[in-house]
Amino acid sequence: MEKFMLIFHGPQMDETAFQELSPEDFQAEIEKWNTWIGGIAAQGKMIATEALLPAGKVLTNGGKVVTDGPFTEGKEIVGGYMLLTADTFDEAIELAQGCPMFETGGKVEVRQIQKFE
Repeated sequence: MEKFMLIFHGPQMDETAFQELSPEDFQAEIEKWNTWIGGIAAQGKMIATEALLPAGKVLTNGGKVVTDGPFTEGKEIVGGYMLLTADTFDEAIELAQGCPMFETGGKVEVRQIQKFE
């Protein structure tokens, strides 16, 4: 069994983005997420999941943004993550495909956790 991280990317938003939803729409969004997460947990595949608040800081070194690799600074926000187990990368992708993030124009990055042995 391998470990994978699903990283939930969404469009840039501020702390008031969810306040604009009606209570009914907000509850409907929560229920979609709970249903999807519950399905993965019921399969015994979920290790952990957390949502992240929109506010955060990017640390810089001398005015330069520190990045890892050939990546550019993005305009999207990482809204949360899930650690899960799967037999293969394809299975992890299949589990990710039901994510409600896709309904709002977001995306899910699937990354395998590197083993250090």
